[in-house]
Amino acid sequence: MQGLTDRLGRWLMFRFDPETAHALAVRGLRTGKLPRHRADVDPRLAVDLAGLHFPNPVGVAAGFDKNAEVPDALLGLGFGFTEVGTVTPRPQPGNPKPRVFRLPADAAVINRLGFNNQGHEAAWFRLEARNGTGIVGVNIGANKDTNDKPADYVAGLERFYALASYFTVNISSPNTPGLRDLQARDALGDLLARVGEARIRKIEETGRRVPVFLKIAPDVTETGLDDIVAEVVDKAIDGIVVSNTTLSRAGLTADPGEAGGLSGRPLFDRATIMLAKTRQRVGPDMALIGVGGVDGPETALGKIEAGADLVQLYTGMIYRGPTIARRICEGLSAALDEAGAASISDLRDRTTAQWATKDLPAE
Repeated sequence: MQGLTDRLGRWLMFRFDPETAHALAVRGLRTGKLPRHRADVDPRLAVDLAGLHFPNPVGVAAGFDKNAEVPDALLGLGFGFTEVGTVTPRPQPGNPKPRVFRLPADAAVINRLGFNNQGHEAAWFRLEARNGTGIVGVNIGANKDTNDKPADYVAGLERFYALASYFTVNISSPNTPGLRDLQARDALGDLLARVGEARIRKIEETGRRVPVFLKIAPDVTETGLDDIVAEVVDKAIDGIVVSNTTLSRAGLTADPGEAGGLSGRPLFDRATIMLAKTRQRVGPDMALIGVGGVDGPETALGKIEAGADLVQLYTGMIYRGPTIARRICEGLSAALDEAGAASISDLRDRTTAQWATKDLPAE
């Protein structure tokens, strides 16, 4: 039944251009009438991280639910958590269309959306009206025309502090001019210091500490990664999301010549190498979320073995369908049986050293 649901869903969605298909998928989830795929959760898949209890390690990456329209519907598909956004203080339309391109031969997508979203207020009202209790992170960003990008991130943290399970500071989208410049050490140090100060104020006001993660690009140099890790540790950030989309076109059957960030299967090696190098630098205790090319049990397990505590996906759902979380969890349970392991966390880091010694794929 799962396979039929996925095949029919893909056949229908691929009849439309990518943005129309995405809007239809969100609309379908909003109706609450799509099949739910939650089942008895294998307790061995639970992960306790940064003060949060994740029922399983498989999450929806930011970008699918930009405006916080369907977080609980996504959790109903079997995901252990989901992340809304990227949200910016003011609404913005993003870049001109067309701006999303499927590459079916490579199970990949190129996008140059540019943080299109309805702004803080629209997302806040939807999250405030939630009835669900699952883990929902908020991915915060800066408006394209802002004069003070760090101030936009601070505004996001302050606005959603009462509602977010965690925050992801997104400085790694390639589609907002100047955004990746925030990964440079001085700029990053200033940004994280201001976000950290805002969090301290909110902790004092509320008595609640909300985790903050930093989302990085897979295209930084090793020296750049050293600087990022140093600032994350110095500013007491809770973890790193590795990674966003890539500007590299390595691994594509053919380059379509479209600008934007590449996601999906060709990103897996690059993002996993970066993940392993990050794990080696931060040590065993910092939270790492592995993103990029997760499209089934094997790739999800690969991220965990390379150093991820949790994984996220988006493009994988486009090509594999809405039952992907359920199927990944079943595969991870089988991997635990085979390894005789008591917890999915026991499988972490088994291949970190091997991945970390690899060079990033050529451009």
